[in-house]
Amino acid sequence: MEKEEKRRLRVVLVPGPFQGHINPTLQLGSILRSNGFSITVVHAQYSPPDPSSHPDFSFLSLPDTSSDFNFLTGNAFDFVLQLNAKCKARFRECLAEVIRQQGSDDEIACIIYDEYMFFSEEAAEDLNLPSIILRTSSASNFLARTALIQLKAEGHIPFPESRSQDPVSKLYPLRFKDLPLSIFSSLENLLQIVSKVSNSKTSSAIIHNTIDCLENSSLTKIQQQCQIPIFPIGPMHKIASASSSSLLEEDTSCLAWLHKQSCNSVIYVSLGSIAFMDVKELVEMAWGLANSQQPFLWVIRPGSVRGVEWIEVLPESLKENIDGRGYIVKWAPQKKVLAHNAVGGFLSHCGWNSTLESICEGVPMICRPCFGDQRVNARYVSHVWNVGLELESELERGEIERTVRRLMVDEEGKEMRKRGKNLKERIELRIKEGGSSNNSLNELIEMIMSF
Repeated sequence: MEKEEKRRLRVVLVPGPFQGHINPTLQLGSILRSNGFSITVVHAQYSPPDPSSHPDFSFLSLPDTSSDFNFLTGNAFDFVLQLNAKCKARFRECLAEVIRQQGSDDEIACIIYDEYMFFSEEAAEDLNLPSIILRTSSASNFLARTALIQLKAEGHIPFPESRSQDPVSKLYPLRFKDLPLSIFSSLENLLQIVSKVSNSKTSSAIIHNTIDCLENSSLTKIQQQCQIPIFPIGPMHKIASASSSSLLEEDTSCLAWLHKQSCNSVIYVSLGSIAFMDVKELVEMAWGLANSQQPFLWVIRPGSVRGVEWIEVLPESLKENIDGRGYIVKWAPQKKVLAHNAVGGFLSHCGWNSTLESICEGVPMICRPCFGDQRVNARYVSHVWNVGLELESELERGEIERTVRRLMVDEEGKEMRKRGKNLKERIELRIKEGGSSNNSLNELIEMIMSF
């Protein structure tokens, strides 16, 4: 009987328009669906989710300001601000349409929206619907991001290069160079977004895709600042059903190659769905991986190397050097790769999804952050959780070779692997019945039911 009552409630999800935001939103949808709720996803046209991956969901699209937005040339936060301004009216229309279509056995319980899609809160209020915020980055990143406004007011940012290594007061272990600033936006637009997402007026709760055993201190500080409950229910990719929400086609042939490699021998390399590099950096990384003498699986997105289509610029001598020992793909089924026993390390940009996926499998990391929250995550991986090394200098083959060997061969890396295994076990306890993430999820479901 309880299951039937839940099935009459519909949750409307509004994901942010980027891969790293869409994934956890759809994972949350799968979690709620498995607990009896109907799911409608209202999404931007830019980077739309694939409905075929979630046939049990309903999908509605919103207009974009620019469906061909390019991270290389565009201002990301300007895009987000325009998207919010343009979508507000259309979103109200979508909600009204869902309300009109719903039968006597189906009603909207609440709106759960990505914090960057803050137009959703006002639209929900207009229609007298409860709303809940979803934060897809780390709790520690949220604190660092909100601190930017005060740091700007005090004249600490922008900061000169001479201060980049200085610690930021009250944000241990972050230095100024670790602050979540964007290379894709002006400081003014970034601070405008920060102000918007930090000052909810009517939402009922906040969902965090994180775990207390990683971020208990940060979560405690956030709850002290909030007048509404927060629900840390991560890692959502471990709780959700296994359907893929990748916007890029995954090359699963790499799994067969991994089957042939020794346990913990492979370094997996992927800099995510947004980062770019120059041809020189590509070649230096390739030689560094080759010279390390470690097997490697390397994801290189087509178009991610400035000025070339893919890997045609790699020297033939290099390709011969890595033949059989290196495997290069355009995109990989990352969660399956990190769970493979052949993978012993992950050279990552440290996006929050990748960081969680790596930690959940006990795989230590080499951190190569590019911008924003990646810098915060990298610092926590290497200096708080102690399961990674930071690659802070320019991409140079000798440094890459040494860092890979430190992680994959040296005693230092073995100790990190032990700590990683311990963290993995602690996280698994959190998502089981009676664990903190499981308890938070149950409380969230009870709140939605109470609406």
